[in-house]
Amino acid sequence: MKQHAPPPRSHELLARGNSRLLVVDMQEKLLPHIHESAVLVERCRQLILGAKTLGVPIWATEQYPKGLKPTVAELAPHLPPPIEKLSFSAMPVLDWNQPTGADVDRYQVVVCGIESHVCVLQTAFDLIANGFRVYLPADAVGSRHPLDRDMAIERLSAAGATVCTTESVLFEWCETAGTEEFKTISKLVTGKP
Repeated sequence: MKQHAPPPRSHELLARGNSRLLVVDMQEKLLPHIHESAVLVERCRQLILGAKTLGVPIWATEQYPKGLKPTVAELAPHLPPPIEKLSFSAMPVLDWNQPTGADVDRYQVVVCGIESHVCVLQTAFDLIANGFRVYLPADAVGSRHPLDRDMAIERLSAAGATVCTTESVLFEWCETAGTEEFKTISKLVTGKP
């Protein structure tokens, strides 16, 4: 019996070999003012640990860390050294050859962090304008006011960003059950050891 190759996966799905994770400005002085900040930190933590488990490169940024303090302690140990910025968009400071070397196939960027309507929005728009596919986990972005967050998500969706959730990102990266990676990802999303 002739074996057939599996059909190709949808180009709408994330693939770990095509992805990068960008964690935007999850800083000490900002987070206490963000709506549902504890949930936001946990979702970002899940994305970071999932990316590390599955070999997805990670960037982190900090907006004016001298004044806004460093990345929160719950996330900082799991991240590469953050890239400092003054511009709201992270696009001007990101080195697109890092951390992946010459890997130009990583055209999918999952963007999480704060604030949705400022740094996340401006970065995502610039990524889209430069040919990247942006994935925005709605439960991993935040603002001080829910309306600002919701409007940012709506604008980005209309501009072509794919709005999703943290779990959908992690399981799309994982792609299959029955592996050690799948067990690790399942524990991350359920919170069970």
